[in-house]
Amino acid sequence: MRDSDSPSNSLSSQYGEVRCLTEHLVEGLSDADCTAQSMEDASPAKWHLAHTTWFWETFLLLRYETSYTPYDLNYGYLFNSYYNTLGDRHPRPNRGLLTRPSLQEILNYRLHVDDKTKALLSSNFDSEVEDIVRLGLAHEQQHQELLLTDILHLFSQNPTNPAYRSCSDTSSIQSTEIESLHWIGVDGGLVTVGAADEVFAFDCETPSHKTYLEPFYLAQRTVTNAEWVEFIADGGYSTPSLWLSDGWDTCLKENWSVPLYWMSVDGEWHTMTLNGYKKLDPSAPVTNVSFYESDAYATWAGARLPTEFEWEHAARSNLQKIGQFLDLEKLTCAIDSTVDRATFDSLYGNVWEWTSSPFRPYPGFEIASGAVGEYNGKFMSGQYVLKGGSLATPHNHIRASYRNFFHPEKRWQFSGLRLAK
Repeated sequence: MRDSDSPSNSLSSQYGEVRCLTEHLVEGLSDADCTAQSMEDASPAKWHLAHTTWFWETFLLLRYETSYTPYDLNYGYLFNSYYNTLGDRHPRPNRGLLTRPSLQEILNYRLHVDDKTKALLSSNFDSEVEDIVRLGLAHEQQHQELLLTDILHLFSQNPTNPAYRSCSDTSSIQSTEIESLHWIGVDGGLVTVGAADEVFAFDCETPSHKTYLEPFYLAQRTVTNAEWVEFIADGGYSTPSLWLSDGWDTCLKENWSVPLYWMSVDGEWHTMTLNGYKKLDPSAPVTNVSFYESDAYATWAGARLPTEFEWEHAARSNLQKIGQFLDLEKLTCAIDSTVDRATFDSLYGNVWEWTSSPFRPYPGFEIASGAVGEYNGKFMSGQYVLKGGSLATPHNHIRASYRNFFHPEKRWQFSGLRLAK
């Protein structure tokens, strides 16, 4: 009998938990809710359910289960995301046109792959299989967050402002005090960054290496909604000298004047949340702002965005994760500002924090062979790093070395900012 703490037993348990959570996220949604696609950047919830299953089928079962045959030969074309080495794929902008297969058919697909995967994980397997399983778990957790951000964007397009789910307790969401921003000094010097001893890390977090940092200051909390209102009132969106050139061009082109989802109702700011449109909490972290907006705000505030290495260095000595993360009991509420405390404990969770660092390879980085090598390496151009996780990130998914990345104009993720100087 295999020891209960063996890698296969532990990973099988984690597999069941992760897969179960993904399906919990679509409970109460209709087939129509799960099929619609609100923009090219977003994907239907049904596609997320199918793609994550295709990932397990393609990278695990078809490689390591000799008797396995594809569940449906069409699914490789329909649900491949960006793996060019695996063949042609359905155009991303047209994912919302896939009315068939139905939601139930996709859930049946998941059940089939789950049964086969659990059977595989019940047998002995080598370190290569273990690496693929850990990658698959992290991959699905990424899609859990994407599923929520995409649903939020979809529902924001509906003039009836539907709620993704109801929140039974909102008593803690509105706080009455906004803690004054103050600066915490961080020693510089030659520091180690990147993933080293983690059980799992994405390839873009490696290799661990040394870098030199000048001493710096980091704000004890993220920028709040109230502070962003001051930025708006002072002409932040109409003052070109605050903006990077590409940012100002984007601001004009997209007609930005407030963060994504903000709306003025009877002279008061409201914002779209997973719980529907709610009155803006002034003390909560601002979210759904782009890198360009964040950089303009930092300039306006007489500060700057931290580099990813400054952020990581500050976070490594503060390992608690007390910010909000993906929690089925709380994810429908707005960010609870009471957890954003006057320490670096809140570096994690609540909102992803933009850094000034481009998403580029570390010294010595090597792209893995085969299709899995397309996971991160080919995206190391034109994007910026975000750190820390958000209220839609699974708690055990984040770490100091984690590098999220998006193009500088993107706003539909739960992205905010923390100042540095």
